[in-house]
Amino acid sequence: METRREERIHKLAQALKRTDKLHLKDAAQLLGVSEMTIRRDLTEPASTVVLLGGYIVSDPKSHAGHYFVSDQHGQNAARKQRLAQAAASLISENDTVFFDCGTTLPYIVDAIPDTLAFTAICCAMNTFLALKEKPACNVILSGGEFHADNALFTPIGAHSILDDLCPTLAFISAAGIDQEQGATCYNINELAMKHHAMLRSRTRVLVADSSKFGKVLPARIGELRRFDLLVSDSAPEPAMKSWLAQQNIPLRLP
Repeated sequence: METRREERIHKLAQALKRTDKLHLKDAAQLLGVSEMTIRRDLTEPASTVVLLGGYIVSDPKSHAGHYFVSDQHGQNAARKQRLAQAAASLISENDTVFFDCGTTLPYIVDAIPDTLAFTAICCAMNTFLALKEKPACNVILSGGEFHADNALFTPIGAHSILDDLCPTLAFISAAGIDQEQGATCYNINELAMKHHAMLRSRTRVLVADSSKFGKVLPARIGELRRFDLLVSDSAPEPAMKSWLAQQNIPLRLP
């Protein structure tokens, strides 16, 4: 016998056979439950649908052993929410801000006041879907080839939208923070856009929740000294905190 949660997920999966995505508000109306109930349903394991940037979509996961944005979205959610408050406070009115790919960035978008006017540049579907809900935000999506595992668009050809823009801030997401190896992430295809944004931006902000300290992933973003600021939800262990201070890398916490 199906549980009520399983019944709700089954209904959502059936609805997604008729459309590619379903807004969270519409899903709540369809099922006759609150948005929070659906969020709880989808943060539990064994779900065939996932929540990305305020929209419910079918889970693109087809095999294990690889990074999928749908897997990572609910991981360390409380930490990402605390980090997001500290990061969002860096944005001023009329700033132009680059938002990297990854699951931390939509949390930052959610923490930005709806009344704040700014321009956002993004390269990932889940970040775009969150940004488009901000009424005072002018969104620029860098298109190209779509990669379902990390919801990333990579440019086709030599030209990138960042060739023509100079962001005030760049939020760069990392899955690993290490003194020797620096900032790292899962996917090599993310590096070109990260590096380009860091080159063009006035202020380079590294964002990573505290679970990422001491980890090293396959794709190297760069030395920590390449960033102007590190934003996290809590301080690293004393040795790394002392090292960051020695390297003049400010640490911003909630």
